[in-house]
Amino acid sequence: MERINKILSESGVSKVKLAKYLGVSRQMVYNYLEMDSINDWPLEKKIKLFSLLNIKSIDDIDDIVVDNDFIKHINGLINDDYSTLIEKGNLYFDGINQNDQKTFNDIIYLLKDKLSNNTLEASKTCKYLYYFIEALETTPDLKYVLGYIAKTTGFVPVDEYVYDADSQFAFESIFYSAMMMYKNGSASREKIIEVHKKFEAEIENKQEEKLSRTQELYTTQAQALKELGYTELTKENAAEVLEKMAEIESRKI
Repeated sequence: MERINKILSESGVSKVKLAKYLGVSRQMVYNYLEMDSINDWPLEKKIKLFSLLNIKSIDDIDDIVVDNDFIKHINGLINDDYSTLIEKGNLYFDGINQNDQKTFNDIIYLLKDKLSNNTLEASKTCKYLYYFIEALETTPDLKYVLGYIAKTTGFVPVDEYVYDADSQFAFESIFYSAMMMYKNGSASREKIIEVHKKFEAEIENKQEEKLSRTQELYTTQAQALKELGYTELTKENAAEVLEKMAEIESRKI
């Protein structure tokens, strides 16, 4: 920890700036830096510190040279300017082939440009985009929307089918029909209201199911803790508690 403190000091990183970067209080930063080992830190905070120091593990700490490039990297992260990471590619581009690196880089800059407007709409739009990408894991058909938009905006040929061709073809046909009704205003106001009410009801049902499932998991967790004789979930007992929760869930089958 002495070496880490020295590097941070030489790089001009104050406790206040480090606290902001780690997302903790200044007092917590002092507590972290007084620990015997970085391995005693919470995993998330340890990973963020490794990113800040541009290392992969604590074994690399002695190889750090506090020069202009290193300080530029540090300041880039501390000041919330991620452009230095994008340029260096040490963090963002690990494991990504060269062609996809360009795509990734373009996406980052487009998002940064939109967010630099500092408007609520821009902020919400980027957040919705994040939700869309996250939802691809559970609703894979959403990828057909991406194909449709790429085609209608002229970025890819209309006969390009990256995904399941039959499903994508059917989706594009139906989606096109719906978009034409929307643009031409051919659907009656009454019909639109009726359909939107069904949409709202479906979303409300999904939210209720999600809340119900969340409550069920909390109940199962509480039961698991009680059966194991614990009062709270910790990183030390997490695996045991999860195993017990799975056992409790299996009893309901």
